[in-house]
Amino acid sequence: MNIYVILFVLFSISTIAGLWKIFEKAGEKGWIILIPFYNLYIWLKIIKKPLWWYIFLLIPFINVFVILLMIVEICKCFLKYGLGAQALGVLFPFVYLPYLGFSSKEKYVHPDKQKPPVKTTAREWVDAVIFAVIAASIIRMFFIEAYTIPTSSMEKSLLIGDYLFVSKISYGPKFPNTPLSFPFVHHTLPLTENTNSYLTWISLPYKRFPGFEPVKNMDVVVFNYPDGDTVSTRWQSNISYYQLVRQYGRDVVWNNPQEFGKIIARPVDKRENFIKRCIGIGGDTIRIIDRHVFINGKEEQNPGFKQFRYKIITDGSAVNERALQHIDVTEPVEMDSIGVYEMTLSENALSQLRNFSNIKSVTPIIQPRGAWDPNLFPYDSTFHWNVDNYGPVLVPKKGSTVALNSHNICFYRRIIGVFEGNKLEEKGGKIYINGKQANSYTFKMNYYWMMGDNRHNSADSRYWGFVPEDHVVGKAVFVWLSMNSNRSWFDGKIRWNKLFRIVK
Repeated sequence: MNIYVILFVLFSISTIAGLWKIFEKAGEKGWIILIPFYNLYIWLKIIKKPLWWYIFLLIPFINVFVILLMIVEICKCFLKYGLGAQALGVLFPFVYLPYLGFSSKEKYVHPDKQKPPVKTTAREWVDAVIFAVIAASIIRMFFIEAYTIPTSSMEKSLLIGDYLFVSKISYGPKFPNTPLSFPFVHHTLPLTENTNSYLTWISLPYKRFPGFEPVKNMDVVVFNYPDGDTVSTRWQSNISYYQLVRQYGRDVVWNNPQEFGKIIARPVDKRENFIKRCIGIGGDTIRIIDRHVFINGKEEQNPGFKQFRYKIITDGSAVNERALQHIDVTEPVEMDSIGVYEMTLSENALSQLRNFSNIKSVTPIIQPRGAWDPNLFPYDSTFHWNVDNYGPVLVPKKGSTVALNSHNICFYRRIIGVFEGNKLEEKGGKIYINGKQANSYTFKMNYYWMMGDNRHNSADSRYWGFVPEDHVVGKAVFVWLSMNSNRSWFDGKIRWNKLFRIVK
């Protein structure tokens, strides 16, 4: 049996035993704690809280917070008003509640007979701050989280400087793998370069609460970077550790801290957050032909605003920079020679640029079929793929089985050996999983194919492959603020026409 299951059972038994004795000290029958729903009614009676609290006990996620408050109220019934004692009750109920219940020194005092100490102004402020931090952490962890767009990979659907809300209840919130962490910080403590903001003393397995919907094709999804399990502290997620190893070799990367920094590992929930569009879900076949994406043989119907690279030839004159700003060209413009440019354009910008009087021709930049880009997944020269001509590739689905051989194992190495925790070996042209020869594999999780709408400037599944379901953070739903970092406050820093919009 899994060690976490054993610990959960033991902790549950210990907590229930403590509450049994606490109920008895309060004048109730201890065995009531074993009766679902009714036990919560009696608990509310013991701490003398209104019955409308019961409504929140029936609402998923909120009920966790309410239970924590009820534990605090139990502590008060034993005259434990100190923050330390209440924190022990909340963090370690399987220890502290049995202590209150079984200790002959601890006496239950009905709320009507309690005379709580008068709080100083400082104590009231401390209590308020702690409550706010706990409440905000729970909301951020289980309901909704603010997110900022850091790169242009989703232009023009989402812009650099967009501030948006990510719904975690859409797909179901995850329990954190590392619950012991500094609040409101991702993986690195503020004012430090490489100090972890979390402790790995407690490491929880993947567990997701039920959500309102599954991940669907064309959803804009925030997820943990799949290649971020190992990181160069010098390059972080800007360049994948695995790309560095492929380019320079493992020994060079590990033994050259001046260039690559330390090489560290990160748990799933502390890997960088990426945001892309879900092009394929489990069971889909993805193929790109001359930059057009096909899902199960049908061209994608993307609700966003895609961008591609184009070669622009003028009559020899320069393209007016303000005119480009007017048609919303935000990616850097490269000049190959006099009158020859490369630009990243949306469909709208493309149609307007064609009307410029000095434009002679506009040609899409498309890598030819058969040209191999070694930086693309699965990094095998057998597959002559590039960003514009790629696939077909089948997205793994939970419960489905795939035949394994030396030709296709490159697609599934990280899934089998890293994401799903098996021991994978390849010897003499044969494949061994957990010490046994394997000719097939059945997937334990769903996987997704993610791509940016800025197709020629997006590090996405074409570069690092599939996104496992345990890496999915939430669904991007609403942009509440949009700011242009290249503008001043008096020159259009706030994009007023981009505020309060639904993510599509």
